[in-house]
Amino acid sequence: MSTPILDALKKLRMQNSISFHTPGHKGRNTLINWEDYIPYIDITEIWGMDNLQDPQGIIKKSQEMAAEAFGAKYTLYSINGTTGGIYISLSAVTNPGDKILIQRNSHKSVYNGALLNRLNIEYIYPNYNKKNQVFTGVAPQDIEAKLKEDKDIKVVVITYPNYYGICSDITTIAKVVHKYDKILLVDEAHGSHFAFSESLPIPALEAGADIAVQSTHKTLASFTQSSMIHVGTDRVNIEKLIDMSSLYQSTSPSYPLMLSLEIARAYMEGEGIYKLEEALSLARHTTCRLMDINGVYVFTEDEEDSTIYHKDPMKILFRLDGITGVHLSRMLMERYHIYLEMSDYYYALALASLMNNKEDFKRLLEAVEEVAKDRYNETKPIDINIPSPNVKMPIYEAFYSNKKATDIRESIGKISASYIIPYPPGIPLICPGEEITEELHHYILQLMDIGIEIVGLIGYNKEKILVID
Repeated sequence: MSTPILDALKKLRMQNSISFHTPGHKGRNTLINWEDYIPYIDITEIWGMDNLQDPQGIIKKSQEMAAEAFGAKYTLYSINGTTGGIYISLSAVTNPGDKILIQRNSHKSVYNGALLNRLNIEYIYPNYNKKNQVFTGVAPQDIEAKLKEDKDIKVVVITYPNYYGICSDITTIAKVVHKYDKILLVDEAHGSHFAFSESLPIPALEAGADIAVQSTHKTLASFTQSSMIHVGTDRVNIEKLIDMSSLYQSTSPSYPLMLSLEIARAYMEGEGIYKLEEALSLARHTTCRLMDINGVYVFTEDEEDSTIYHKDPMKILFRLDGITGVHLSRMLMERYHIYLEMSDYYYALALASLMNNKEDFKRLLEAVEEVAKDRYNETKPIDINIPSPNVKMPIYEAFYSNKKATDIRESIGKISASYIIPYPPGIPLICPGEEITEELHHYILQLMDIGIEIVGLIGYNKEKILVID
């Protein structure tokens, strides 16, 4: 029997690897021994088991307990991850043809949500901190300027925190959005743990968000693909939210995923609180120790950057002189079986959670110390600021247009019919309907040259791109 996925997972398990990536449970159990329950709990909506599409019993009660724990007026489970949660939330607070304001460095799911709901997009741009070569926060005044300029904007979508753990001033942003009677939808995929420690950034709901979508599986202890949609104000029509959920969620929702959401919440109401504080202390200690290593730089804050309102200490963003973040991440994986969340030209990101223990942090620190003993000279200063797009047509029109494949070297001046997305972190470089400029063409080749995976290019050697025919 040939089982390549199973074989690879067995091999990974035998490596005794260390996880500084999602999911947040890090392969460790919470509250129950999952081996005793799977596959027995993989059931369907039999009598007494309720129905996620019309919760009246145990699922309704479980969601109510989650709402109380996270400070929401209403909570809806998403077993299609935060991606599905974004689709549901956008469709609940807009109608086809509406205009939304989003960060240009939003996750692909926000763009797809606009595409599916036939929404028109306006952009605001995060600050590019050139000194540290990292995208930081969004300025509230930039949002206000857009809302003053364009009265047709119905919803503002903010990513909080961003992939690096950097938090914008979400409280002021919420006040600005509500001043103009708009709705604030927050992609809080990486912030589900914020509600459980006062030393972490303020949760989006507490700051005034109307609706927040969280990847409970990323920073807490639920299973991959399990997320929550939290409603914070009366501006959101909950009945419409439930109706839209039935469009984007399976009619056979996973009970193991729903249970894992419940277990993650229950765990944080007991032992999880103390585990989180312990992990926070370990993360801070590790950050300080990394900063003492010759050649290692850890990005924590920049007092001159007013768009950084807070930084999640559980996301350790570091680099080593002379070596790309991609190469550093690969070395940690291949030599030490330490798996990081992401890497780019400059940085590698260790994403810690409450389930990381003292030994995990010790092995990370020792591995970086060992790698840093050597000297590297493979990098040169480059500007990673993403060029501004030249939008030629709405994203949904371009996506459904006739397409053809063309060599990327011949694509300059053409209109893209697909997404071009560096992974990680999954932020579109080009969206359908945008012109492929010479600057973008050069940027794509530069990313490919340093080993960043580019999703959206096709062909045997990823040499082609889909454009409008």
